[in-house]
Amino acid sequence: MFIYKVTLYPHIRLLGMQQLSKGKYYGAHTQKLNFDQFLVTDTIYTHDKVDWHYHENPYFTFLLEGKLYEANKKESYYLESGSLVFHNWQDSHYNIKPPEHTRGFHIELTKDWFTNFDISLSNAEGSIQVENPYIKQHIYKIFLETKKRDEFSKISIEMLLLNTFGAIVKESEDLKEKRPKWVAKILEIIHEQPELCTSLSDLAIELNIHPVHLSRQFPKYFHTSLGNYIKTVKLNKALIQIIKKGSSITQIAIDSGFYDQSHFIASFKKSFNLTPLAYRKITANVNFIQF
Repeated sequence: MFIYKVTLYPHIRLLGMQQLSKGKYYGAHTQKLNFDQFLVTDTIYTHDKVDWHYHENPYFTFLLEGKLYEANKKESYYLESGSLVFHNWQDSHYNIKPPEHTRGFHIELTKDWFTNFDISLSNAEGSIQVENPYIKQHIYKIFLETKKRDEFSKISIEMLLLNTFGAIVKESEDLKEKRPKWVAKILEIIHEQPELCTSLSDLAIELNIHPVHLSRQFPKYFHTSLGNYIKTVKLNKALIQIIKKGSSITQIAIDSGFYDQSHFIASFKKSFNLTPLAYRKITANVNFIQF
């Protein structure tokens, strides 16, 4: 599911507020790749606090390491490693960074990119915090593509971005429909109490519904099976640890809730067509070559 917060502003007066032009963020870029109508940066945040500002273009922020507090005119977010936020172009906000190493991956898209692919953002002003595990996997794959960098990188990233916005639109449409209470409850359990997801019967008891009903109804609201959804959440948890490079693959498998390392590697290869160790080696490859 796509859990999101949308802040609607009829018209915001941005006078006196700093606008950041394309590719500008408060930090030191370890990588910056310009693909004409979209740009990606791998950035180490260096400012303890960034005052009110807004960006010229819509963009994603994917927090790779550390923590960040962010607030806009209506809402605030406490972001940790693995958090994903989409900002529309007029979203004014400020940030506070704790005194620790903090790193973000940005995907910035020009208005021409949205026009070319007939994507409208008119109903998504403000900021959106993304929890959908499949959308996050698209971002992990985009991150991988920026480190591999070959002649097919641009088209691969654009296809992933189109899938991402397609999923965002689908989720926003789904949320207009009335949903039973267990739908929100199961999301909370999957993300906050994954130990309860090892048995369908135990999970059904927590939700106060029949396990057969749960198994049949879950795909209606999440467009995939319960097992696939839980596995994707586990993979995303593992991926952020792989990028951090602080733990062994064996330990990551255990911490992410997989039965063993073999099961983890097999699941990872099915989703990314390479091993966790290969993903780590490729994404650790950073230089300053620009497209």
